[in-house]
Amino acid sequence: MTAPAAEDKTSVFAIPDYRYFFITKLASTTSQMILVIVIGWMVYDIARETMPEREAAFLLGMVGLAQFLPLFVLSLVVGYIADRMDRRYIVRGALALEMLCAAWLGALELTGGITIPALFMVAALLGVGRAFASPALSALAPNLVPVRMLPTAIAWNSIGWQVGAIGGPALGGYLYAANSAAPLVVSAAMLTISLVAMFLISRVPLPTTEAVANPIESVMNGLRYVRDNKIVLGAISLDLFAVLLGGVTALLPVYARDILAVGPEGLGHLRAAPAVGAALVALWLSRRPIARHVGVKMFVCVAIFGIAIVVFGLSRDLWLSLGALGVLGAADMVSVYVRTTLIQIYTPDAMRGRVSSVSMLFVSASNELGEARSGLTAALVGPVESVVIGGVGTIIVTILWAWRFPELRRADTFEVPGALKERPT
Repeated sequence: MTAPAAEDKTSVFAIPDYRYFFITKLASTTSQMILVIVIGWMVYDIARETMPEREAAFLLGMVGLAQFLPLFVLSLVVGYIADRMDRRYIVRGALALEMLCAAWLGALELTGGITIPALFMVAALLGVGRAFASPALSALAPNLVPVRMLPTAIAWNSIGWQVGAIGGPALGGYLYAANSAAPLVVSAAMLTISLVAMFLISRVPLPTTEAVANPIESVMNGLRYVRDNKIVLGAISLDLFAVLLGGVTALLPVYARDILAVGPEGLGHLRAAPAVGAALVALWLSRRPIARHVGVKMFVCVAIFGIAIVVFGLSRDLWLSLGALGVLGAADMVSVYVRTTLIQIYTPDAMRGRVSSVSMLFVSASNELGEARSGLTAALVGPVESVVIGGVGTIIVTILWAWRFPELRRADTFEVPGALKERPT
C-alpha cells in the first residue's frame, strides 16, 4: 500500500526525510566537486613542472581510471548489498570514508607532503566511497516519496547535484587560489554535514528480496533485468558511450592552464559552467516536467551535447567556451532526467539497488573511463583534437542508438506500469 501520510504531502520538501536526503545530496556533491577540481589541478600542476603538456594530460586521464577501478570491482556487489540491508548504513559508511580522505589530503597539504602518488591514492579511495554511496542513494530516494512525486523528486535531486556541481568547482578554485589547504578543509566539513543529515533520516522498510540464496545469482538477475528491458538498457548504454566519447572534464586543467590561460580561478568557472546550464534546466523540469515524447527529446539533447563539445574544443575565447559548456550541461540534464526517471519507474523496488549499481557502473565508466580516454587521446594527438573527436563520436553514437533502440526512441510518457504504481510499505 502507499503510505497515506506521504500521499497528503503537496511538495517533496514537506517530507522531512526527503529534506535530509536533499541536504546529504547537496553537501556531499559540493564537497566531492571541490575534491575533483583540487586533485585535478594538483596532479596537472605538479606534473607540468617536469613533463610536457601531452604527458601531463595523460596523467590527468589516469586519475579518472584510478577512480573507476574500485567502482568496476565493487559496484555490482554493492548493488546486491543495497537490496539486502538498510541503505542508510551503506551511505553513512561511504560518506565517512570520503570525509576521512578529504581530511587526510588537507593534512598532507598543510605539512607539505602532497605528492602525485598520494593524490592517486585519494582518488582511488574516493572511488570506493562512490561505489558504495551512489547505488544506495539512488535506491533510497524512491523509498522517501510517493511514486506519483518521483519525477519531481528526481528533478530536485538533480538540482541538488547541479548546485553542488556549480558551487563546488568555483568555491574550490577560489579557495585554492587563496590557500591551497582551504578547499580540502571545507570539503571535509561539508562531508561531515552530509553525514549528519543522513543519520537524521528515519528507518525505511527493507526491500522485498527475491528468494535467491546465491549472491552471484542475485547479481546476475539484476544484469539480466537490464539486458532484457530494452528501454532501461538503451538509456543506460546511450549515456555510457556518449559520455565515454564526449567527456571533457579531465582536460579542463589543460584548457585553463595552457590553452585559455585563465588559471585555477578560471578552471573553477569552466568546471562549473556545465552545471549552471544543467541546474537551470533541472529547475525548469521541477516546475514543468517533460510530459510527452520523452525518448525523442532525450536523443535530440544527446546530439546537442555532442555539438557543444565540438564547439568547446575549437574555442579559444573564454566566454564562448563557457557558453558551450553551459549548453552541454543543459542538454545532458535532459538526458539524465529522462534516463533516471525511466529507470526508477520501470524497476521494481526489490531490484533497484542492483539496477542502480549497473546504471552507476555504466555512468562511472562513461565519466572516469571517458577521462582516461580523453587523456590517452590527448597524449597521442593533442588535447584539442581529443575533444573534437569525442564530440563527433557522441553525435554518431546518438544516431546509431536511435536506430538500434526503437523502444527508447518511441517512449512517449513517464506512465508508471500498473505493478509499480504503489509505493511499498
